[in-house]
Amino acid sequence: MKRILLATALAITTFTAPASATDLMDMTDSERDVFRAEVRAYLMENPEVLLEAINVLEQRQATEEAVNDATLLLNNADEIFNDGVSYVGGNPDGDVTVVEFSDYRCPYCKRAHKEVAQLLAQDGNIRFIYKEFPILGPDSLTAAQFAVAVLLKDGPEKYRAVNDALMEMRGDPSEAALTAIANEQGLDAGALLEGMKSSEVTQIIQANRALGQRLKISGTPTFIIGDQILRGYLPLDNMQAIVKEARTLE
Repeated sequence: MKRILLATALAITTFTAPASATDLMDMTDSERDVFRAEVRAYLMENPEVLLEAINVLEQRQATEEAVNDATLLLNNADEIFNDGVSYVGGNPDGDVTVVEFSDYRCPYCKRAHKEVAQLLAQDGNIRFIYKEFPILGPDSLTAAQFAVAVLLKDGPEKYRAVNDALMEMRGDPSEAALTAIANEQGLDAGALLEGMKSSEVTQIIQANRALGQRLKISGTPTFIIGDQILRGYLPLDNMQAIVKEARTLE
């Protein structure tokens, strides 16, 4: 707000300040007092000027953020879209790629999980990439480690089923709870509980976290669709609209 007020004040300086003192730093104390009074009076009489300044600033910031995000995506494209270890679902040859950074303990991620499933079911031409991004404490990390272990040992189909189960889990990802999920899917629980501690699992999660930091991702869920980084939960209709927009830009 201070920036907006300053910009507005500077914009009308020529109309309010003495001709010999249009630089605020060169004004005398009395000239500065007159200037402030004139600016206040002008804004009180024309409050729409302040609203216009706010709108211009917001648009400028949005444009700058979009340009910065596009640059971040370009500089990290291989790690985002072709790291060789993340789960790839939907249509691997789809014309639009949707990437999600997610945490099993995040309530908005649980909500988004169902929306993404609907999106993929309704649109058969989306390549979907899931990034394990545990940032909400030890339980988040435990669940992500287990899921990555499943992906490495048992492949994408079993991973998807376990991913669904972890998103639906209400309690803590205890050893007993993870064993129950493994047993339900016909998996070797002992091997997975041991495998989730491996250096390979650790490296994958660390790489996702490092990638998230480079992309300035601080919360979940975060989506990448086309050339946009979309931070926060997205309802299904919003995702559909953004996918449609990305498709027209291909």
